[in-house]
Amino acid sequence: MDAEQSPLSIAAALARATARLQSALDAQLLLAHTLVRPRSTLLAHDTEALQPAQTAAFELAVARRARGEPLAYITGRREFWTLELQVTPDVLVPRPETELLVERALVLLPAQEARVADLGTGSGAIALALASERPRWRITATDKSPAALALAELNARALNVGNVRFVGGDWFDPLAGERYDLIASNPPYIAAGDRSLEDPALRHEPPVALSSGATGLEALATLIGGASSYLAAAGWLLLEHGADQQRAVADLLVSQGFAHVRCHADLAGLPRVTEAQRPPD
Repeated sequence: MDAEQSPLSIAAALARATARLQSALDAQLLLAHTLVRPRSTLLAHDTEALQPAQTAAFELAVARRARGEPLAYITGRREFWTLELQVTPDVLVPRPETELLVERALVLLPAQEARVADLGTGSGAIALALASERPRWRITATDKSPAALALAELNARALNVGNVRFVGGDWFDPLAGERYDLIASNPPYIAAGDRSLEDPALRHEPPVALSSGATGLEALATLIGGASSYLAAAGWLLLEHGADQQRAVADLLVSQGFAHVRCHADLAGLPRVTEAQRPPD
């Protein structure tokens, strides 16, 4: 058997993948996923030889990652807050900056009991993170995508979270006749012609979760324009938006009569989440 046909060791497979991906972490995560083993065991057993089928599966995963496919779609998993979520190409990959929205919701509503809505829930990340921290909150999570809603429900069952109600429909449609202490959303906010949409990773994510129109403000404007009808007196609206949309979002909120409009920066220092309060009746 010549050298090319000899089984690859874990160390050799990782070295080759790291060189291709320019990321040792991505290589390790992909191999751990392929072998269905914790990443911590790879370095401890790096002389172990891979079976041909394992090598082939790993190289396929590496090739997908090299083409820009998000790691979460390849492994089917993504960590968010304190949770591990299942993700598919039917939903946006949960991002660390969205955890700021969860943090602000917990600060704005310290009460142990509250009614909260998460609009456009996707994988359920926001709703499930809040539910895990506040088990007595009654949370409604909506999405117009049946596939996204099914995945969010699957995540809720896997995490044994029972205080979230999942309802299909576009934005406020499923909330008719109801009032909430807080409404949160991470809507699509990238302008349709923005060059960032050409990023290889974003090309794998659902377009409807990334952009809602020419300016990127369309979904945000819809949420701001309709929120007062579904918020309790002194209730809060909490929105994630683009780093260059802080002023436009604030202006929309003020024009709709919201008070205490405040924007918060993410860990990169970018203005990312804006909160506003519906004035008391």
